[in-house]
Amino acid sequence: MDSVSADVLDIVNPATEEIVTSLELTSLEETDRAIERAAAAFPAWRAVAPGDRARLLRRFAELVDGAVEELAQLEVANSGHTIGNARWEAGNVRDVLHYYAGAPERLSGRQIPVPGGVDITFAEPLGVVGVIVPWNFPMPIAGWGFAPALAAGNTVVLKPAEMTPLTAIRLAGLAREAGIPEDVFQVLPGKGSVVGWRFVTHPAVRKVCFTGSTEVGKRIMAGSAEQVKRVTLELGGKSANIVFADADLARAAAAAPYGVFDNAGQDCCARSRILVERGVLDDFLTLLENAVAGVRVLDPRSEDSEMGPLISAVQRDRVASYVGPGAPVAYRGSVPDGPGFWYPPTVLAPVDPASPAWTEEIFGPVVAVVPFTGEDEAIRLANGTEYGLSGSIWTENLGRAFRMARAVEAGNLSVNSNSSVRYWTPFGGMKQSGLGRELGPDALNAFTDVKNVFLATEQ
Repeated sequence: MDSVSADVLDIVNPATEEIVTSLELTSLEETDRAIERAAAAFPAWRAVAPGDRARLLRRFAELVDGAVEELAQLEVANSGHTIGNARWEAGNVRDVLHYYAGAPERLSGRQIPVPGGVDITFAEPLGVVGVIVPWNFPMPIAGWGFAPALAAGNTVVLKPAEMTPLTAIRLAGLAREAGIPEDVFQVLPGKGSVVGWRFVTHPAVRKVCFTGSTEVGKRIMAGSAEQVKRVTLELGGKSANIVFADADLARAAAAAPYGVFDNAGQDCCARSRILVERGVLDDFLTLLENAVAGVRVLDPRSEDSEMGPLISAVQRDRVASYVGPGAPVAYRGSVPDGPGFWYPPTVLAPVDPASPAWTEEIFGPVVAVVPFTGEDEAIRLANGTEYGLSGSIWTENLGRAFRMARAVEAGNLSVNSNSSVRYWTPFGGMKQSGLGRELGPDALNAFTDVKNVFLATEQ
């Protein structure tokens, strides 16, 4: 980078508190130059034949596949993710690239019957797309932004989170190895207030994709309104895991810890509110205690580890603030001794539905349990939040499953499962959990504009 960059950031391993590397942060001037290069590269990139753009993306995917272990080890050191999760995350980037490699040759318009001529539509790329990635899932969320954006013919400038830039930088290198021009996909490690905000204010950036807190998302949305700039926002969550008495309780309880403690609870889809039908509350809590005790919180490099540390000491302190004196702690798991930003898996039960532990996004391995009676109360409790990202419904009654799925205000719901993300299907939130959809066929629409063209055929 140029000498005008003065800020240097130490990248810390959350499991050891050791410095992994130091990184020079991108300055405002460098950000402007990168955006200008991306804008200059856009005409040539959109003109690449669809089949050729598809081949470049497939080659990129193949290089990611060959680097899965390298990328995973980088993520373990940078983010504290377990090695098993990190391998899945790198594989997800590969799979998302392969999925959208099929898009350039299928990005079709329509022919619409009209009198007096022929009417056709085109899906036109937007131009420069700014992607702002959070620290909780640095690899997959980066891929969810850059893969469909590139496939649709846009150029991309991507800002990883300050604390977790290493895999994004490596992915940019793999893109160049695949033959994607350097100015078509650029990674700019830097501060959100500098690089990220410049994506919002720079007129050449036609769209901003942001994943992060609802508070910051609101500022980005407001700032983008100045230029009527398109946004996709994937924001906070406080998802409900609803367990009815007719559910397979053993299965629901065994799955519940992994629905909230995965990635140490640092997941906007975390099912951090468990609603249990009153008649089976005690039985469920007994099963849940055994399941929580079985969660293996270990050095994330271990093949046996199921949960690693939190990202930072600041985040650990924030999580701990929700479990102060007098908190209804039902039980806790264990964590390793020694250095690292560890916090034990914690179950609070029963919780007052007015308490912050029930209403606020904790973003850590803390789950709150509340009993309910009947579908109406379950719906009221589940929807009693500003968020609407994800959730689960456990029941063996098919009619109830559909009734609840239609009634719960969330963009992604699973029945008898805690899964939220499949790259074939749309992902996004309702209410203050976000705007727009990522993944699946819907994502491409977010990176193109519909252009309508009428050709007169009558004299």
